[in-house]
Amino acid sequence: MAAYFDLDGTLLDASSEKTLTGLLLKRRPWRFPLTVSMWSLRCLGSLLIGRTWYDSARNRGHFTLSSWKELESMATEIVENNLAKKVPQESIDRIAWHKEQGHRIVIVSATIAPMAEAMGRFLGADTVHASGPHSRNGRLNGSEKGWKVPRNKGKIPIVKKDAEDNGHDLSKCWAYGNSHADFHFMDICGNAMAVNPDSGLSKRADQEGWEKVSWKISPLQ
Repeated sequence: MAAYFDLDGTLLDASSEKTLTGLLLKRRPWRFPLTVSMWSLRCLGSLLIGRTWYDSARNRGHFTLSSWKELESMATEIVENNLAKKVPQESIDRIAWHKEQGHRIVIVSATIAPMAEAMGRFLGADTVHASGPHSRNGRLNGSEKGWKVPRNKGKIPIVKKDAEDNGHDLSKCWAYGNSHADFHFMDICGNAMAVNPDSGLSKRADQEGWEKVSWKISPLQ
């Protein structure tokens, strides 16, 4: 059996990719005009071919000319110095509970792979499915062409294949998400929990009878 977790806003009370982008711009301020223009062009291009704003706005133009090696190094640093403190105790406890039951911990996130994998190592995940190409060498050009992208409905085939490869019955597996876009993969699992749900997921959870919980870092921490 497996527990499939979204990352940002679910296990993590922060946006890991925005944190990575922020550090990158802080250390390479000259990149700002380039990344803004590339992100805007890719967003506009996606909208023009009929993609939703949700998907269009989540393009990787802001990583243009970054190297994969650079992102991997920064991701590890960010987890150690920042994001480790943004994991609510409820997330840690829930992962521990699943491990006690002998369940696999699987992160399924649209976050760029180096960042999601660094968080996965910290959280003790067995498998991380995140955004990126099969082979990560050289520099990024802002395109997701040829990438695996676990976003929106794209999480469904990834979860199904993971379950098939590992002999899981999805009707017995767990799913955790925070966004209306997560209900697609949550819907194919037998047990679902809405964590810090947005309005869309909250409504869906009410319709499906899913438990709704709040996993947040206290402002005093």
